[in-house]
Amino acid sequence: MKNILVPTDFSPEAHHAYEVALQLAKHTGGNVTLLYVLEGQEPTETGNFSTFGAPVHGGIMPNSGGGNSGMQGLFVLKLMQATKHRMHILKDEAATLAADVPVQDTVEVADLSDGILRAIQKHGSDLVVMGVQNHGGTENFFLGSHVERTIRLAPCPVLAVKPPQAAFDMRTIVFPSDFSADADSAFAGLQPVLTAFPDATLHLLHVATNGNDEATKQQMQVFAKRHQLTHCQVASINADEISTGIEQYAQQVQASLVVLPTYHHSGLSSFLHAGIADIVATHALPPVLTYHFMQPGA
Repeated sequence: MKNILVPTDFSPEAHHAYEVALQLAKHTGGNVTLLYVLEGQEPTETGNFSTFGAPVHGGIMPNSGGGNSGMQGLFVLKLMQATKHRMHILKDEAATLAADVPVQDTVEVADLSDGILRAIQKHGSDLVVMGVQNHGGTENFFLGSHVERTIRLAPCPVLAVKPPQAAFDMRTIVFPSDFSADADSAFAGLQPVLTAFPDATLHLLHVATNGNDEATKQQMQVFAKRHQLTHCQVASINADEISTGIEQYAQQVQASLVVLPTYHHSGLSSFLHAGIADIVATHALPPVLTYHFMQPGA
């Protein structure tokens, strides 16, 4: 959670994600990379631009042949110059909000998901922080579908945040699961969060959709003991849908963070289906951290 990537379209949701990323980086001693993805342009030689309004490594402008294409290239140049200016404003904000946090900026020419994946690889990002708009908000690229796609494809954890949390105050962490053997495999992704925030209270949560969870309660106690969890509580809630139960409990305990592992395999627990993480990440009010895990032997 030290090399943090923040995609931005300069919307309020993106700005909130940036503020959260700065707080996290300040806490962990990390750094932040701001990413702007220029969509709808196909570069002829390079897909990576500096924010000084010119292609990196001396490449040519997208579609810069002549005529209308030349005008399009000029438009892209002007857009990149405007982007540079807005990026610099955000970096100036960082000097006030988190003076010790290094902030760099980058631009990718691609569709949004591909641009994010490229940036993760280039910058060695170990966390992506994305703002999610509330339902009914002004349309921008932080629609739930884009966040869901990033969650499914990103090789690193993705933190989805919604306004209006004033501060990323990590006091209560909710970890929903059925606490089967699959949950043990997924614990490695939770460990860095607990290490970064040792004073936070961890809530192990089971959502019962069939009304029978006595066996699971015992598994939860065993899980907590096996992983030597301190500051830990166990809880169970009844709900028609797993995602609904997670959202309800997170609001009930005023969760600071919900942590959801995902694995794309139909044979695993429904708690670990990517669809559950997608729904919770884009609908629940608290920030939601999702990550992929490897099943033993996979």
